[in-house]
Amino acid sequence: MAEIKYEVKEIYGTLSESTKGWTKELRSISWNNREPKYDIREWAPNDEKMGKGITLSKEELKKLKDILNSMDV
Repeated sequence: MAEIKYEVKEIYGTLSESTKGWTKELRSISWNNREPKYDIREWAPNDEKMGKGITLSKEELKKLKDILNSMDV
């Protein structure tokens, strides 16, 4: 299986932290030297491992922001 390369460009914030120390974060990540995208996933302490997540384009992130702003939470 091919190795997936990534570079964290920016960490915007932490959404939650598990009892094991993993944090769910919103980050900007460049996957395989491509244009950075917005990424929400869990990270182990010191970024040793990562969990499954969701990657969003700028347009998708804007749409998500609009949806969240329209919600009554």
